[in-house]
Amino acid sequence: MTLSFQSLGLSEERIRHLEEIGFTAPTAIQAQAIPHLLAGRDVVGQAQTGTGKTAAFGLPILERIDLKSPNVQALILTPTRELAMQVCQAIRTFTNDRRVKVVTIYGGQSIELQVDRLRRGAQIVVGTPGRVIDLLGRGDLRLDHLDWLVLDEADEMLNMGFIQDVEKILSQAPAERQTTFFSATMEPSIRKLVNKFLNSPVTVTIEQPKAAPSRINQVAYTVPRGWTKAKAILPILELEDPESAIIFVRTRRAAAELTSQLQAAGHSVDEYHGDLSQSQRERLLLRFRQQQIKWVVATDIAARGIHVDDLTHVINYDLPDSVENYVHRIGRTGRAGKEGTAISLVHPLDRRKLREIENHVRLRLEIKSIPTRAEIEARYLEKLQSQVRETLAGERVASFLPIVAQLAEDYEPHTVAAAALQMIYDRTRPAWLAIGTDPTPEESGSGRGSGGAKPKPVKRSRHSGSSNHRRQPAQSK
Repeated sequence: MTLSFQSLGLSEERIRHLEEIGFTAPTAIQAQAIPHLLAGRDVVGQAQTGTGKTAAFGLPILERIDLKSPNVQALILTPTRELAMQVCQAIRTFTNDRRVKVVTIYGGQSIELQVDRLRRGAQIVVGTPGRVIDLLGRGDLRLDHLDWLVLDEADEMLNMGFIQDVEKILSQAPAERQTTFFSATMEPSIRKLVNKFLNSPVTVTIEQPKAAPSRINQVAYTVPRGWTKAKAILPILELEDPESAIIFVRTRRAAAELTSQLQAAGHSVDEYHGDLSQSQRERLLLRFRQQQIKWVVATDIAARGIHVDDLTHVINYDLPDSVENYVHRIGRTGRAGKEGTAISLVHPLDRRKLREIENHVRLRLEIKSIPTRAEIEARYLEKLQSQVRETLAGERVASFLPIVAQLAEDYEPHTVAAAALQMIYDRTRPAWLAIGTDPTPEESGSGRGSGGAKPKPVKRSRHSGSSNHRRQPAQSK
């Protein structure tokens, strides 16, 4: 039986608006959490990113707030300002009532500007712990009328060192309130907070996205012995050709080095790390969401603020330290019912960690060898053929027919077409694919299909083949 928002207890007006914005059926976390929250219960939700958590707590809040009161009635804590802005925007889309005032408060923006917004009235505040404490201390944020307190991505609060700040905020909030925690994992310190600050909470656990095998194609590429990951990732990216990707590395230095390498190879990529100013981060995220750049290289901590709905690939350049982090990383792709791909680069020494990941997600990852030059070139030719088909369907192709007609006086038409394709191919393929540079495993004697001997390069004449394809003059009868 398919669940509906009607069965969860939401108002008819809310349901009509949800249908208008494309929300036709609740997700698992929404179906389980919303009835309890509407009934006034405290809730602990264990669910991954991309499962619809924001609507799970946002919709009940919108149903219950007093629109006639300008006081803060709901406080939603998030680990990063980027997530705060995303949650704020989502809640605004869940209602078409202009009386609903949602304000974000976070570091890096003028505190006076945020104070002014609060003074003008806000029923819902979404903020990061540090700025919330600042405003509480100044007396500009008051929680006297608070009915709801939501802690979103509690495990990230722990990882980023915010648990003490969160505990301080919870201690200052009214005892008579409804509290909700959402977290991908339940660490002992989070359980301690739950036991201390929540009142007989209902626990809601969503297991399905744990491994996400139906939505995320998980593969691992084996890095040959003697190879660096920096060398191995180039042919992988050329073959996979991600439309949008986050590439996870362990350190800021690795992020900077890999970004420079990929940019030098002609790829659309930028780095995202803690050394960037907040304005630099926001500009980069905007460019990423608008597809002005295709890939972002990021560390785990920095990537907490990256939320892109249509991410096609997650690439583990460095495997994460924990299996939980692996699940959290790959959960950024394959969201909202779409398919995604998770790629991991694995050294021989990483085999044990890979087995731990496989046991945790209950899936054997497909193990691949580094793509050979032949495979990459075949991929380029396939892509080129697709582009030609699209061009043939366009209108501008007719303007080039006179050139073809003129060349056809000396050459066969199919040879003219082949020459044009060769020109495009030679200009667009990576420089390192040129003969004599950066051999793939097949040619260096390591990896798939290697027999230990390196094949001799085939010499190509600059004019080879042209005489064989010239149109022969007609024989006189």
